[in-house]
Amino acid sequence: MSIKLLLVDDQNLVRMGICSLLQLTKHINVVEQLDDGTGVLKAIERLQPDIMLLDIRMPRMDGLAVLSALKKNNIILPTLILTTFDEHELVLNCMKLGANGYLRKDVTLEILVNAIDAVAAGEMWIQPAVTNQIMEHKSVIKSEENQIIERLSANEVQVLRLIAAGYSNNEIAQAIHRSVGTVRNVVSFILAKLHVRDRTRAVLKAIENGLI
Repeated sequence: MSIKLLLVDDQNLVRMGICSLLQLTKHINVVEQLDDGTGVLKAIERLQPDIMLLDIRMPRMDGLAVLSALKKNNIILPTLILTTFDEHELVLNCMKLGANGYLRKDVTLEILVNAIDAVAAGEMWIQPAVTNQIMEHKSVIKSEENQIIERLSANEVQVLRLIAAGYSNNEIAQAIHRSVGTVRNVVSFILAKLHVRDRTRAVLKAIENGLI
């Protein structure tokens, strides 16, 4: 099944490189390239893409503004953020605005394709290298957040890490040798303990507090 991809990045060489790489695949088709976010809403309406690769820093309309516009217009489109080495807080802000994952611009073709496939399928994609940089950048952790983390059991932390890796409940159940019903219960406990509404927010809170 073909994946229609909208690519938004202001750097010509980056766009050309990504398109050249994706041409090596048989199932990912770049339907349009934009150099900033001003044309994103019209492109989505016209092309109905399956996923968007979105840069954060762009002239005129950046990635954060694009995500805000999608949210304001109730447009749901799986979005993968492209980031460089020094955009830690911006990455977190993008995730809070509804982005489904992030990866660095220097990734291999294999990682790029895996990330696109996962996000297009409705999963999250959390690149460990970026997560580590975010945690190194965040030198101060609030004491109340530490108390929240301390209430998570080792089993709950294990499940949370698998959620961050993009595992479904069925896949988590297979990985930890438990029933799907048990996994659902564990996920519910994690959400309750972290005081969040969904899996994405749970992962964000875990990243912000150094848990994964």
